[in-house]
Amino acid sequence: MTDNTLIPLIGKSLDELREIAQNVGLKPFQGGQMAKWLYEKRVKSIDEMTDLSIAGRQRLAQQYCVGRQEPDVVTESIDGTRKYLFYASSGNAIESVYIPEDDRATLCISSQKGCKMNCSFCMTGRQGFHGNLTAAEIINQILSIPESESLTNVVFMGMGEPMDNYDAVVKVIEVLTAKWGFAWSPKRITVSSIGKLTELKRLIDSTSVHIAISVHSPFHRERLQLMPVENAFPIDDVMTLLANYDFAHQRRLSVEYIMWDNLNDDIAHADALAELIRHTSARVNLIRFHAIPDSRLRTATNQRMVEFRDHLNQLGIICTIRRSRGEDIMAACGMLAGKNKSNQ
Repeated sequence: MTDNTLIPLIGKSLDELREIAQNVGLKPFQGGQMAKWLYEKRVKSIDEMTDLSIAGRQRLAQQYCVGRQEPDVVTESIDGTRKYLFYASSGNAIESVYIPEDDRATLCISSQKGCKMNCSFCMTGRQGFHGNLTAAEIINQILSIPESESLTNVVFMGMGEPMDNYDAVVKVIEVLTAKWGFAWSPKRITVSSIGKLTELKRLIDSTSVHIAISVHSPFHRERLQLMPVENAFPIDDVMTLLANYDFAHQRRLSVEYIMWDNLNDDIAHADALAELIRHTSARVNLIRFHAIPDSRLRTATNQRMVEFRDHLNQLGIICTIRRSRGEDIMAACGMLAGKNKSNQ
């Protein structure tokens, strides 16, 4: 086998690693040893798994590799934000963004190569859809950056719609939270979604991660123009689903709301948004728009954002303005990958 045909071990569950151990003539319990090397000790090669026999490692290496891949491009912002560009299978570029802030170190990771959702304001959507990332390709983004071991949080808010790659995303969450994996609390993980209902419900029922929903407009027709997915998954239906769950204690529900000048930044929109989420415990994150090429959309003024925030706070809704990070390095989703593709 050539290196390109070797199967990555990262992203595998404990049961899968036990089965792999048996398949190469090792004992099933040695799958647990492999998990410790991969996720706790974070080795880069099978040779480093020194409590496996030399012969066992050799057999394992005939079919498998650890699967670690260093980022191909790194850009750093004046505010400390770093964007990492990885080349996934088929040669498409994907992005991760490292965001340090006070005592938090957050990594925003991608789940797909491109995206099917075609949101009008998103650079990733302009690239089209080129396939789902594997669990190995997703977990590699976490393992292979220099700041890996100091991360406090991971957010699935990069390229792609996580609920459109449900199985791989849930598998990565299992690796991150299991005792045999990273042993993280699910409170360190946030999954962002446009509101793909069936998969979103499955995620909420089967995990305890935080949920963030991309809303951007409380009005059906306006959101439909911005986000074609509104036709299949109306935001009213999404909020009706979320109202059935308790997000006040064990997990957090957030509404992501990009603000555009003279589009969705007035008090009428604030009131409609408050009405939309009134049966949930959602808090609202207001986001400045990172301008993308050939778009008529412009970010709302700071005054409008403050007025919008203060109005929601007066209505009893926790609302904050997210600090804009990494704009000088094109940290908005898909921008670096799109530039890199256009330069090839």
